[in-house]
Amino acid sequence: MVQLYNLHPFGSQRVVPCKQEPAHFCCGQDVLFVASTAASCRVEVFAVREQGRCEALGSFATLGPVLRMAHSSAGDYLVTIEEKSKATFLRAYMNWRCMSSGSSRVCVRMVGHKMEESYSETLKEQMSVVEMPLSDPPLCISCCPVNGDLLVGCKNKLVVFCLKYLVINQNLTVLDFERSLILHIDNLIPAEVAFCARHIAVTTELDVLILKLVQQSTDRTEQCAQGVSAPEKAEDGGVKDESPSTHTLQLELDEFIVCQKPVELLGEESKLCEIPITLESTELPTEDTKHFQVQYLLFRRFAPDQSPFGFCEETKLHSLQLLPVYQTACEETENERKLLSLFCFFSLPHVGYLYSIGKLVELISTYQYSEKSEQAVLTPQFLHVITSQNLQCFTVRCSAAAARDEDPYIDTTVKACPPVTLDVCTLRMQLFIGPRAICHFKNHIILLTKADTEDITERRKPTRRMLSRKADSIKSRTNSESEPGWNLYIINTVSTIQLYREMVDYSRTYENVRTESCIHLLSEAHLLVRAAIMDPHFLKSDEKEDLLRAFRESCAFLGDCYSRFDTKDYHLALPYYRMSGLSMTEVLKRLVSERDEMQAYERGFIFYLTHSLNEDSNEELSKESGNKVLQIFYLADPVQLPHILCSPCMRNVCPLTAVKYLQKVEKMMPSVVLTLTKAFLALKMGDLTMYEREMDSYKETTLACGFIGQPRLLQQRKEGIVMPTEFAVHLKEMQPGLLVAATVALHENSKIELEEANTFFKMLCSSSENTVPQLLVDFWEALLVVSSQEEILQELLLRVTSQYVWRISKKQLPETKPLKTTEDLINSCSHFGLIFPWVTSIMSVGCSSDKDYREDISRLQSLLCSRSINIASALPVLEPLTEADNVGLTIRVLCNTHLGKYEEAIDQLLKRCPDAAVFYAQHELKGDNQALWWNKLLPELCKRARLTGNDCPVLLSSLKETLSVVAMELELRDFLSLLPEDGTAAFFLPHLLHCSQRKLLT
Repeated sequence: MVQLYNLHPFGSQRVVPCKQEPAHFCCGQDVLFVASTAASCRVEVFAVREQGRCEALGSFATLGPVLRMAHSSAGDYLVTIEEKSKATFLRAYMNWRCMSSGSSRVCVRMVGHKMEESYSETLKEQMSVVEMPLSDPPLCISCCPVNGDLLVGCKNKLVVFCLKYLVINQNLTVLDFERSLILHIDNLIPAEVAFCARHIAVTTELDVLILKLVQQSTDRTEQCAQGVSAPEKAEDGGVKDESPSTHTLQLELDEFIVCQKPVELLGEESKLCEIPITLESTELPTEDTKHFQVQYLLFRRFAPDQSPFGFCEETKLHSLQLLPVYQTACEETENERKLLSLFCFFSLPHVGYLYSIGKLVELISTYQYSEKSEQAVLTPQFLHVITSQNLQCFTVRCSAAAARDEDPYIDTTVKACPPVTLDVCTLRMQLFIGPRAICHFKNHIILLTKADTEDITERRKPTRRMLSRKADSIKSRTNSESEPGWNLYIINTVSTIQLYREMVDYSRTYENVRTESCIHLLSEAHLLVRAAIMDPHFLKSDEKEDLLRAFRESCAFLGDCYSRFDTKDYHLALPYYRMSGLSMTEVLKRLVSERDEMQAYERGFIFYLTHSLNEDSNEELSKESGNKVLQIFYLADPVQLPHILCSPCMRNVCPLTAVKYLQKVEKMMPSVVLTLTKAFLALKMGDLTMYEREMDSYKETTLACGFIGQPRLLQQRKEGIVMPTEFAVHLKEMQPGLLVAATVALHENSKIELEEANTFFKMLCSSSENTVPQLLVDFWEALLVVSSQEEILQELLLRVTSQYVWRISKKQLPETKPLKTTEDLINSCSHFGLIFPWVTSIMSVGCSSDKDYREDISRLQSLLCSRSINIASALPVLEPLTEADNVGLTIRVLCNTHLGKYEEAIDQLLKRCPDAAVFYAQHELKGDNQALWWNKLLPELCKRARLTGNDCPVLLSSLKETLSVVAMELELRDFLSLLPEDGTAAFFLPHLLHCSQRKLLT
């Protein structure tokens, strides 16, 4: 894999017209701050225009030489550490832009100083300097890019200042700070700090510690208690005297140095670093006071570089940085941008480390420098490093990691992104004389150079000296002060589109010789564009449309690579082509040569075609393209041919050509799906002889199961709607049983949902939305035979019940003959029960008007005679059937019986069909319900017989039958007590004798 591509990320360069030699510099929103050396104690401000043009805005004096400086985009303030009379001061410069209007007024105030309104009104037109006193000298500073809070590193502590917006009146808001939190860290002298979204990174010479402040609400009492207990817990951990990070440094002897071995602790393990941290809250207490807890994220300790001749005194960390990446294309204001990902970078002289700080803390890239580095700066697109001779530009993986944070499902068949583990490469090594310091601003790099007067070759010779760090640093500082020839450059980096084009053009040189290098460089181009799209200013960018076009184009190029080259990640062709927006026809034109009949096709291309053709796409290939696809699959993967031919995209393919290919495949690997596909094509050609020959090759049950292998032979989706094919239409007319059986098989194998099947049959039978065709009822009935899911069963039972009721009540006959009779359903399906004798008895009494609908009536009664249906749910469906006829009576009595309302059922029968009452009682009144014979049925029959006399022989015969049953079940005394006093003795005497004889026999 190529490590150095030698592209051209750096464009024009301009010299910043500084009046004094720069000591420190930093960038603001659209400006450059340059602090001069100790002689003048001033900060010059330059506006940075297009192409790096600089325009002086003015300058302001500082208290003393600036040791450190930083700008905050939130609040637009400059903070400095300055030195005067061997003391250091922390100062923040607010409203400095008024200098450009010519104002030279300066207001100096203490942090937290309460301003009177008359005094504050003048702040509109003057620069305000806020002094922040500290108990210990400030060593390093960092501003949070998200909210503008300030972190100050001092010996053994870190101090957090919150940025406050004080509303003085309607026209004036003043910025101030509040010292809110102090982190006490014993035996730690911070060299650099970084602060972003409550994440804190701090380095010493060889240690890195990354923390997160987790905010929780609590009352003030609990907060104070926790503030006291935190250091005690830390001390209990065994670190009572001093931290191990500095303990061994105190063991230095005159002859040797003892060093601890390197350590890397990630996530929860980083707690084991045994660096105790005590939190001290300095905010004024309020009702909603919140306290912070420290969460350890990363601890890493390095050892000094060793050589056979001793230690290298220059081994120490530098360029600590926290880089935020925000939500893609977020239209919120800059102060409300949603943080998506956070990255931390730090570097040793010869190696740089980039970590992702999120749900998981992990090292995503390691950077090996060609020579010792002086300083580095990380951007979302690149890492820029300066050495003694070069300005180097490395690729970074921030956008790849952030894309996965934003969309955890990005690595699918729909979307893709180059991996975070993609090898790092160098894009450019640009020669400069004496680079000393670097910072980054939008698409500009600010570079400070100082030329050495000593001989370059001499300086390059390795030295094997053993000098103390202190002596070496004093010597280098003295030399640098006397060095002439400094320059401060603004180097304009080329636009994303321009560099992207160069990467794409450069990748073509590796197409045929180094496949992995070609893919790597195109992946770099893709990540470059992706990072630009994730920039918060993307929506307002002039290059927005060009970037989106380049993004799609880069996806297409990567799709080409994974399709043409034999790589282990060939499956990525599919998601990249999808992201490119290219149609299948366009992809075929890119990859398929019309003239080359023997062209080889790699796995990636076949994988893309297979998935694309197996999806329900609205795209239709032309006849020529379809025939070419047939040829491709016949050569590359012939077993897929039947499935490919069922794709909606292949509607225009020549059926005769397709059959010829299938016949060749059938000789090698015959299958039911292949046979069905040939029958499908025969229908398209109108060759019924061939169709019948193919369909007769297998039994009907085998053919029904064959559709499971390729459901699109029967139904295809168009814009999400299931549509029947010509095959399904033919089966409806000629073999409806096979069509229903096949659809049942598809449903049971999760190839079609119940609602989709309903739509399918309604479309097939050209039924309206509210009409249920008989073929759909046949499907429901067939599904009841095989389905085992209770929810689906109850839904089906309600649907068929509703249809039976609708037909009976509306006197509507089915439009086609049902595939099964009631007797067939009773014999094959447990949900259809044998019809009870009392139901048959009721129906035998004059039912001439329902004769034509007897099949639906018997199906409905059979369903209710089983115990499968939930009667409570079915009652609203059964409501249309009234009690006016015998059908309604059977339905009501069956429902009451299901619900356990036997007395109501008996009343209904005695009122409407008394001769069926005894049949009902014989069938239903058993077990716990047997007492209803004498408690309910006998008294009711006696009462009705008394009222009608001999005019109703049915009642009398029913009464005699009832007396026979009761006489067999009750004792003689109990039986006598039930008989009416006004009854005819001759009528009851035979039953009394029978009861008494039964008693004697027993």
